[in-house]
Amino acid sequence: MSTGSIPADAALMGAPHGLPGHLVGFVEALRARGIPVGPSETVDAGRVVTVLDLMDREVLREGLACALLRRTTHRTTFDGLFDLWFPIAVGERTAVGDEVEIPKTSSGEVDIQALRELLAELLAQESAEAQLEALAAQLVEQLGQYQSASGSSFSAYKALKDVQPQTLLAKILAGLAAGPDISAFDTEIARRAVRGRIDGFRASVEAETRRRVAERIGRERVASYAVSRQSEDVDFLRASESELIEMRRSSQRLARILASRLAVRRRHSRRGEIDLRKTLRKSMSTGGVPVDLVNRKPRPGRPELVLLCDVSGSVAGFSNFTLLLVNALREQFSRVRIFAFVDQTDEVTRFFDSRTQLDTAMTRIFTEAAVVGMDGHSDYGNALAGFVRDFPDAVTARSSLLILGDARTNYRDPELDTVRSLVRTAKHAHWLNPEMRTNWGSGDSAADKYQQVIEMHECRSASQLTAVVSRLLPV
Repeated sequence: MSTGSIPADAALMGAPHGLPGHLVGFVEALRARGIPVGPSETVDAGRVVTVLDLMDREVLREGLACALLRRTTHRTTFDGLFDLWFPIAVGERTAVGDEVEIPKTSSGEVDIQALRELLAELLAQESAEAQLEALAAQLVEQLGQYQSASGSSFSAYKALKDVQPQTLLAKILAGLAAGPDISAFDTEIARRAVRGRIDGFRASVEAETRRRVAERIGRERVASYAVSRQSEDVDFLRASESELIEMRRSSQRLARILASRLAVRRRHSRRGEIDLRKTLRKSMSTGGVPVDLVNRKPRPGRPELVLLCDVSGSVAGFSNFTLLLVNALREQFSRVRIFAFVDQTDEVTRFFDSRTQLDTAMTRIFTEAAVVGMDGHSDYGNALAGFVRDFPDAVTARSSLLILGDARTNYRDPELDTVRSLVRTAKHAHWLNPEMRTNWGSGDSAADKYQQVIEMHECRSASQLTAVVSRLLPV
């Protein structure tokens, strides 16, 4: 089957309500993965479908993306779901015309060495996308199949295990070299281009694997685990490196949302609360009817924020993102002090400013700050006691205290009295925990004990964290 087109007929196989019902199912899948698509966008998508050539799959992809997406950050998830709902083919794809075929030995087995040579040759060409797409499909069919307990299935890892395209970098670069006098700059450009092509080929294999598996177990089930989630919905404790990078990119947008919410709340608070006593006194002139309301004068000034963060490896992604978010919100507070700890606490405010990258700041924390003591394992009790002892003036009656961490103490003393004293001193005190609430108190977690002393909130994702922080931060 050719890779150039297919879409509508293949996509509609088994659709109970034709193209409209299939499109609605696609929209529901987008919503399930965190992409907001309203009725108006769905209607626009339906109109787009009526004027596009359904046999041109890429035109259909771009048309639906324009109608349904509001932000560029949604595109990766959209493409993953589009490939499942509007697949490039149905069933096995065989080579036709001038498409390449996987080389075989005289015994009929796949010739891995010849296959690697062919792949390197195609990756060195600038206009071999169609051949690489066909090769990826054959690779999944012939090398990616395996037998599971429920029948045959496909694995991208198995398909790529023997080929190992990432090891072909030097061979491909040799094919791209223009001569012995090529500059170091041109070599680096070529190296990055080759890495991009290798990544693209791996993505093609993974997409083909998802398509074949979806035909066997259903696209909804495959979408639930194989399609990338929105960065705001990624679990901090289970995020991959690429997801953490995407979360950092989205931190500025989330910070702007939080800043706008705080600004609105601050404008509303300037009117002050109703002074009931003065309002009733003034209503005597109108027969006891409170026609004119009297407001108390609001207290001037912005709040102070004290951040106490566990930066150990188990919660590093959560703490890093929260630090990034709070650092972007510095202007919303009169003063921000940041403290980090693993088994002892040190102030790290000096490492964060508008010009310093988070990676640089975190590196300086571990190389210049005294956050690791004896064994480098989390010790909340010792860290909290050291915080109160070494920084007695950090938390005052004007402070909003946020403690970040999973409360896993390695079975050491949690120092509940120390937390209790901090809560009594601070104007507001909250604990943000990246673990599921059902795991609080399991194993070495002291979260069930801490939540009896301080208000604790589950913050497993960026969207959940944003909602909690916007609700908790005072104006």
